[in-house]
Amino acid sequence: MAVYTHLAAEDLAKLIGAYDVGTLVSAKGIAEGVSNSNWLIETTGTDGTGARFILTMYERRIEIADLPFFLDLLDHLAGRGCPVPRTIHDREGASYRMVDGKAVALIEFLPGVSVDHPTPEQARSVGKALAQVHLASQDFAQSRPNALDIAMSQHTLEQCGGEALATIDPALPSYIRKAEIVRDAWPWDLPRAICHTDLFPDNVLMLGSKVSALIDFYFSCEDAMAYDLAVTHASWCFERGSEAFAAEVSHALVAGYEAVRPLSSPEREALPLLAQGACLRFIASRAEDWLNTPADALVTRKDPMDFARRFEFYASQGAAAFARQP
Repeated sequence: MAVYTHLAAEDLAKLIGAYDVGTLVSAKGIAEGVSNSNWLIETTGTDGTGARFILTMYERRIEIADLPFFLDLLDHLAGRGCPVPRTIHDREGASYRMVDGKAVALIEFLPGVSVDHPTPEQARSVGKALAQVHLASQDFAQSRPNALDIAMSQHTLEQCGGEALATIDPALPSYIRKAEIVRDAWPWDLPRAICHTDLFPDNVLMLGSKVSALIDFYFSCEDAMAYDLAVTHASWCFERGSEAFAAEVSHALVAGYEAVRPLSSPEREALPLLAQGACLRFIASRAEDWLNTPADALVTRKDPMDFARRFEFYASQGAAAFARQP
């Protein structure tokens, strides 16, 4: 259950009372998510017809100093017509409030469901929505560096150490060297914008084949737009828990992206390497979490070898994976 902090009904009512959204009707904890506490909030609405919102309490992995960037970005993208929930500001105009030393934000509720097995049409819609975000973010006044770039992935694996990585899987220590090779070949001069960098299927809400919302921008930062596409590709184009590649989903995702923002030749040529870098990011973060999570913790650890298998696919067949359809 992703509610780490209990808020009493009277505390929730007082908090919601600071916003011009009507009075609190109900608050239901949301199980999804691993870093923050989330509630589905229902209020009377300003006109009495009812309204829904998402209340998030930031528990870990997010610096409060970064919150204005994340929350202002939502407002900027929503104002540009992107399928992104806007931040609800309180009566004093603040985008977040403090409760018992923790930051909380009220976010617009957008309907939709996440998909486990995306269709090509759904992937095409995701590609279009991602490109729309990239274009809309280029005049966003704020910036934030990527703290999880390829250099950090390599450093994280190195800090984990080969002996410890081998306790997860005997093949995992080899990724320290593989990360060095990818880091040294990294194309740092590709066109940049503010990127999501974590657009897994559970961070996209859909109504049928249409994207209704891109959510959880808490890893967003300035980086190469093609890298963001590669992260999304590595997240969407394989069957969950396996290296089985979904070629039709891949083609549709990239085609959808290019329907809104065509890739340059250097960007397209770099995609196989960028996808390897994307895999290394999740190999590193999952390995680090695995090694630092007690065996008896009530948390399902994510296997870094899932993305290791995807890395090997991109290393051997990446050019074919990103080839345009005839």
